[in-house]
Amino acid sequence: MNYQLYMKKMISLSLLLVLTFVFQSHAQTINQDTVKSQKLDTGKMWTFEFPPFDYLKKTYGFEVTKEWFDDVRLSALRIRGCTASFVSEDGLIMTNNHCARGYRNSIQKEGEDIAKNGFYASTLADERKVPNFLAEQLIFLKDVTTEVMDALKNGKDENEKISLRDAKMKELKDAYEKETKLKCDVISYYNGSLFFVQGFKTFTDVRLVFEPEETIAYFGGDPDNFTFPRYNLDCTFFRIYDTDGKPLNTPNYFKWSAEGAAAGELVFTVGNPGSTNRLRTVAQLEYLRDVTYRNNAFLADNYYSRLEQLKSVNPPQAAAYEALRLAFSNGQKNTSNTFKALNDPYLLARKKDFEKKTQRYVASDPQLTKEYGHVWKTIEGTRTELRPIETRLAAYSVNPTNSSRYMQIGNALVAYAKFQQLTEDQKKAILDRQAQMPQMGGQRGGVQQGFRDNLYPDNWDQILEEAKLEINIDFITMNLGKNDSLVGKFFERKPGKEAAKNMIAKSLFTNKAAVQELFKKTPEEILALDDPFVQYFAKVTDQIEPLRKQQREIMDTENVAFGLLGQILYKMYGTSVTPDANRTLRLSDGVMKGYEYNGTIAPVKSTYYGLYDRYFGFEGKYPFNLSERWKNAQKDLDLNTPFNFVATNDIVGGNSGSAVINKNAEIIGLAFDGNIESLQGNFIYLPTFNRTVAVDSKGMWEAIKKVYKADRLADELKEGKGK
Repeated sequence: MNYQLYMKKMISLSLLLVLTFVFQSHAQTINQDTVKSQKLDTGKMWTFEFPPFDYLKKTYGFEVTKEWFDDVRLSALRIRGCTASFVSEDGLIMTNNHCARGYRNSIQKEGEDIAKNGFYASTLADERKVPNFLAEQLIFLKDVTTEVMDALKNGKDENEKISLRDAKMKELKDAYEKETKLKCDVISYYNGSLFFVQGFKTFTDVRLVFEPEETIAYFGGDPDNFTFPRYNLDCTFFRIYDTDGKPLNTPNYFKWSAEGAAAGELVFTVGNPGSTNRLRTVAQLEYLRDVTYRNNAFLADNYYSRLEQLKSVNPPQAAAYEALRLAFSNGQKNTSNTFKALNDPYLLARKKDFEKKTQRYVASDPQLTKEYGHVWKTIEGTRTELRPIETRLAAYSVNPTNSSRYMQIGNALVAYAKFQQLTEDQKKAILDRQAQMPQMGGQRGGVQQGFRDNLYPDNWDQILEEAKLEINIDFITMNLGKNDSLVGKFFERKPGKEAAKNMIAKSLFTNKAAVQELFKKTPEEILALDDPFVQYFAKVTDQIEPLRKQQREIMDTENVAFGLLGQILYKMYGTSVTPDANRTLRLSDGVMKGYEYNGTIAPVKSTYYGLYDRYFGFEGKYPFNLSERWKNAQKDLDLNTPFNFVATNDIVGGNSGSAVINKNAEIIGLAFDGNIESLQGNFIYLPTFNRTVAVDSKGMWEAIKKVYKADRLADELKEGKGK
């Protein structure tokens, strides 16, 4: 081997190992001067208003035409929370199975269980209409930056400018909807630098064609979530019908690739990423690390691990504890690993260098300094103001997932008493607001009988509620500090385990009947109850709204300053860098490439061999179980067929269901997840480890044809036309 090439490879490998260690070790010291940000740290989510012609030619030698971009745009769809794509000229669309879960109950017939058995319409007549399904195709784009900016200039201060901007955006939305007869959105890029009208053709007659059972669509469950290799058939197919009740004729669609993609090949994702925060300042990231995600991870991690522990402490409830764990395990893994990413000194050092570059750019021009020089100092100040407010709000608040029932009952009793003390007009105003926000659940005025019954359920689990209370107390102490008067008064500055037992011993919440009787007392009697939980919330409840008012005022100030960051980025780079995700259609480029993790290497693709190895390795136990159909499918499948794959494409939530296409705009896969390292993608795009996880087109077709015997669907995918 050439010595220089050998040394280059060894240096690259060493760098990868260093970065891996850095990500895993929060204590690693980083030399700030050696870490440099890159232009594309803000990501590769290219908009269709500014196709990256030059970038693609320079980076890959791929000369793209406007017609290519138009065809790709018209082949993609936005659906609720996800993305879909046309995959035949007869209105067939593809998305993820997990994007279709919410529609199952509305289409199932009596005796059916689609989650368990899947669904396949063997004829066109069997395709089942899905209520409340909305698909949107982006067919109209119009630059309205001048109109919005002209209106904005008339504002005397920032608040008035924002009001004028919003009014003009609504005016333009209404005008273009009337003119085009389309559903229109007026959207902003680069935090108010550019404005566009996007017009959508909407489709509501959507019918289910094929959906695999949950065991194969989400094989491996939460343990495999955010990991690779994966073995998921996370796909579902619908068909859109026209107003005459016939399959929609769709000249723009992604043809199916029979060969899939090879390692190193250029591929694209086409979808609607929800949101990213890649322009956050260092002060904001440090705040998210030290307050927001610290709190969220503390609750999620402690509750998650405690439920596992309780399975052996209270075996009769083990299944219930496992169900509780699974209900929020996806969020827990997301929160915990995002918190780890924010503690990665390499990530923060790279963001610091990016911030220094933008500050130097602004400082180089007196006019820019006048307009933008205050941004970072303003945000640093707002975050300093927010810290004592949000830590107190965290300590004073309850939620049904993480808060012990003891805390929930105490909070509800105090809220009920405070509500009863209001005038009739004040009560009505609160009830009207709650009617518009049913998720509030009656926490204030609506403490109805049903809600009270649920506060102390018939299946009260004392072991679980005490464990949750211990976590709550430690959480409150962490936020308020051990020297806080509330911590001293109610917890005696003792750890949660000891303090929880003391509070429970003093509580009046001894059984359901006792709690019901407490609600019958007058407001004054409730607030005077000699119960530590009631007294805690009697002390803090009146402080919550003033704190929230301060929080809103501070955030209003910060949002104005934060809005200017995107404008700085646009002035520096124009459209050669991508704006933060905002649910608009984006195209992301990447290559088929594995990555290093846990001291080994993840392959580019997994195969059906790996599926069965994982199934037998875990003895077919949940969540590595398979349906009878799949247990018996080995003899029919070519087990060497690629099943799932990874690529370096830049995606986040909302991209679920995004088509993965090659240069010929052919389907080579269907994006359904990211690896655990991709969670830092909310703040920065680092392609060394960040990966999109997708179902391979060859793997999907193999299953549809040979396992499900869905010949009609398999032929339509292959030919691009139904029969």
